[in-house]
Amino acid sequence: MQLALLWALWLLPGHLALPLPQEAAGVSEPQREHAQDYLQRFYFQDSKAKNANSIEIKLKEMQKFFSLPVTGILNSHILEIMQKPRCGVPDVADSLFQKKWTSNIVTYRVVSYTLDLAPAKVEEIVAKAFDTWSEHIPVRFRRITKGIADIMIGFVRGAHGDAYPFDGPGYILAHAFLPGPGLGGDVHFDNDEQWTDGSSLGIDFLYAATHELGHSLGLHHSSDPTAIMYPTYENRKNEDAKLAWDDIRRIQSLYGWVTRGERFGSPGRLKGNSIQ
Repeated sequence: MQLALLWALWLLPGHLALPLPQEAAGVSEPQREHAQDYLQRFYFQDSKAKNANSIEIKLKEMQKFFSLPVTGILNSHILEIMQKPRCGVPDVADSLFQKKWTSNIVTYRVVSYTLDLAPAKVEEIVAKAFDTWSEHIPVRFRRITKGIADIMIGFVRGAHGDAYPFDGPGYILAHAFLPGPGLGGDVHFDNDEQWTDGSSLGIDFLYAATHELGHSLGLHHSSDPTAIMYPTYENRKNEDAKLAWDDIRRIQSLYGWVTRGERFGSPGRLKGNSIQ
């Protein structure tokens, strides 16, 4: 419960009227407000740091995360990044709260669907996204059709009961929770987006699902633009839904690696790390 509340705090937008630092000319008031909300939402700071400089600190964190010059000054390039469609999970999180599943069999259930794709196609894509991760770790994923699964997956709109409402088409596409009880591991996709299996225009569901399930397994965002766990979505396609070395390295640091027997389907045992 404590972990879920902390994750909730990270996902909530900021409401403090904190001043932005010096910025380039031509930044409009709506852009300033969006920038402030973005920094409050995705660059969590300790509540004791809520002062006039905390927004500048967050901006510098963002610049560092995206490998930009760390100036603390708002400019058009930063505003462009802030406008991109993305995952709703913060980019900077305290590693103290790194979590993982303690079983090598994790259950999942899709509880609601989008009208953009047939339910069978959604199930097929979700299974493929899980397979992408299970190729590299000794964890197996089992679908259930009734009851409470470890990972509950659904398409929802606006306010949907977890205090992090979606915002309609564009911008925030989905969010997920780190492993744990209650909401832990759950994945929510914004049903106001246009989802596709790659055969039409829209948000590629396989790419988004693979990314969000990374969070469900315990990963935070990556600053490597080639990684599936990079936070922004830029016209991704089915063929882009594969793990980069950064994804593999980080997920194996949590769960260990796959032995030959496990790769060919035997349940096996977790190897290379302790269960926490």
